[in-house]
Amino acid sequence: MADHKSPEQLAWESKVLAPTLAKAPERKREFTDESGLPIPRVALPPDGDEIDARLGFPGQFPFTRGIQPTMYRGRLWTMRQYAGFSTAEESNARYRYLLSQGTTGLSVAFDLPTQLGLDSDHPMSLGEVGRVGVAIDTLADVETLFGGIPLDKVSTSMTINAPAAVLLAMYVAVARKQGVAPGQLNGTIQNDVLKEYAARGTYIFPPRPSLRLTTDIFAWCQKEMPRFNTISISGYHIREAGSSAVEEVAFTLADAIAYVEAAIGAGLSVDAFAPQLAFFFNCTSDLFGEVAKFRAARRLWARLMRDRFGASSPKSQMLRFHTQTAGHTLTAQQSENNVVRVALQALAAVLGGTQSLHTNSRDEALGLPSEASVRTALRTQQIIAFETGAADSVDPLGGSYLVEEMTDRIESEAAALIEQIDEMGGMVAAIEAGFVQRRIEESAYKVQCAIERGEKIIVGVNKFAIEETERPAVFRVDPGVEKSQIDRLRAVREQRDTALVTTCLDRLENAARGSDNLMPLILDAVSAYASLGEICDRLRRVFGEFKGG
Repeated sequence: MADHKSPEQLAWESKVLAPTLAKAPERKREFTDESGLPIPRVALPPDGDEIDARLGFPGQFPFTRGIQPTMYRGRLWTMRQYAGFSTAEESNARYRYLLSQGTTGLSVAFDLPTQLGLDSDHPMSLGEVGRVGVAIDTLADVETLFGGIPLDKVSTSMTINAPAAVLLAMYVAVARKQGVAPGQLNGTIQNDVLKEYAARGTYIFPPRPSLRLTTDIFAWCQKEMPRFNTISISGYHIREAGSSAVEEVAFTLADAIAYVEAAIGAGLSVDAFAPQLAFFFNCTSDLFGEVAKFRAARRLWARLMRDRFGASSPKSQMLRFHTQTAGHTLTAQQSENNVVRVALQALAAVLGGTQSLHTNSRDEALGLPSEASVRTALRTQQIIAFETGAADSVDPLGGSYLVEEMTDRIESEAAALIEQIDEMGGMVAAIEAGFVQRRIEESAYKVQCAIERGEKIIVGVNKFAIEETERPAVFRVDPGVEKSQIDRLRAVREQRDTALVTTCLDRLENAARGSDNLMPLILDAVSAYASLGEICDRLRRVFGEFKGG
């Protein structure tokens, strides 16, 4: 670090850095490399050079260099491994294993029927129960899912969107049974239904009533769960569907703009709910491009929140995000190569300043990951954290001519695309017109053509391929899971107070026809052991279903 400190640096150290260090000291007394040389907290320009306002300092607007003054020197990112399969019992066992191996946050994957608000005994659920995530029908399943896991001690992320309010209510109800108040809970619920219409497809209701449910969650959590992130606005699935990095940033932030506008329209103050917004991004093997993408997204969001929405609190202007390594880059061919891909992608996420990270497992192109491959994926994060030095300095690539130029370019192009969406009437209108879907499809097509022409090399697929005589063992879900889950659901229905369930569902349906916040009524219904499908069916009666374009 430069010996001569500028007025800007002195102001940052006294007003931003010092209070942070007083509250949370750094992990080590001193940080040095293997030669014993000191590693600067944040590398700054040489003496006499001005601090570029586009970069600023970490923990300070526009947050290009990170949202915390000390970043990982103070606290490492949350190592949040995404898991969920088969039954609640088996998923619970996997969570306990991950916690025993050093993961610091849970992330729940739900099966397709759960994501679509269908009970396991629904005809459309046939063959899908427990396949791509854990099956959840009633509060009894969530009680089992988190059995023996103290919810006041872990941070939990739930990847659920259209029925997010129902799963959040179940989580709160389970916590209460543990004696944990909602205000003690930490975590995130994805709750990002707009990207479902554009890129993923697990929607239930039309966009506008879906936004009502989203803002109901915002308002309820603002009062009851202030430590919980009420939405994780996802670019991950947009990128998985084939978008470019610029489109991932633009479409994700355009979705976020729609949520902010909906919340303000519902009478919420921006500085009251914005600190509970979180984001979720993809990370491919484009090392420098991904680092630049994260930095550009932070800067662009800070300016949007300050200049467009008048957010005055720094916490409202910060873009906090979870990262998952890119599933679409994993290959079934030479699957051991995926370990290298994931390591590079995870490193890019760390260099880009992520707040939490999931690393994919080597065998996910073949099936659900085995326990051994999950452990290797987690160890990848731990090696980056403790062996590489990547966590010892804030924004290590900041100031790189390449990275700064790429950051500027991504920000500029993403801002232009957001402006184009604004001119169309916003993200909901752009989705309804099919604009977003077409852009993603066009980008995916271009990449696939480049792969087929050999212009984009995929090692082990279109170059350096070998004949493989053996395939690694693949984890398979027991086909008997569906029957056992349906039996469990039927047992709950037989044992619950049917009259109470009916009363709760009637009240919910009546409230849905009005404008009251639905979260308290959904919480009453799940606490009475109404099923996910029963609750969503009552809302379908009022809101209708979205049939797609």
